[in-house]
Amino acid sequence: MIAIIKNVVNEGPGSIEQYLYENAIPYKIFEAENGDFPSTLEKFDGLVIMGGPMGVYEMEQYPYLKAISRLIREGINRNIKILGICLGCQLIAHTLGARVYKGDVEEIGWFDIELTGDGLRDPLMLSLARHPSVGDIWKKFKVFHWHGDTFELPIGAVHLAKSDLYNYQAFSYKGRVYGFQFHIEVTKELLEEWFENNPLKEKLLSETDKILPEYTERAKNFYRNFFNF
Repeated sequence: MIAIIKNVVNEGPGSIEQYLYENAIPYKIFEAENGDFPSTLEKFDGLVIMGGPMGVYEMEQYPYLKAISRLIREGINRNIKILGICLGCQLIAHTLGARVYKGDVEEIGWFDIELTGDGLRDPLMLSLARHPSVGDIWKKFKVFHWHGDTFELPIGAVHLAKSDLYNYQAFSYKGRVYGFQFHIEVTKELLEEWFENNPLKEKLLSETDKILPEYTERAKNFYRNFFNF
């Protein structure tokens, strides 16, 4: 059973949920914003933490972030697989003792990440980097970003990917915990909702039509390896 924690109602698991449903992998979605959490991770073998517009440094304003951090610590101690997306990634970094802070610029849209040397040796990152049609490994490829915060690499974590604007785009910890600053889960429906009244909407959706089919297959390759190891 996979526990999926949403920080806000409209940042759902997107293609993650689609993959789990299509492959008959049991999961349960928790709405943290409404005080909905698992009391323990004892019955779960995976934890996914989604994104949100708030910052890790705003825990006094959003106290449920503290509860999520405690669940991440429990998951690490139980040695279950953990995936953090955007804010979820930052919460993992925070839980591991790293500083999370506001960056110099917002990174919004389809931009390249580049795998590090360790990223090119990581089997799960290679599954994301492998072109779904051709089968070759791309060291650089486009992912969807929407964040203004960043973080320092936690002690003991492995740096997997970077972008032109932010050095830390992906990391792993002890081989079972993965943090992605970018949004691997996006679907066109999610982006239409997120950018409903945003002036970037038309441009982003036009780019999405060109990039998303390949990106979705890359994501599925990652899910296949992540949820089955």
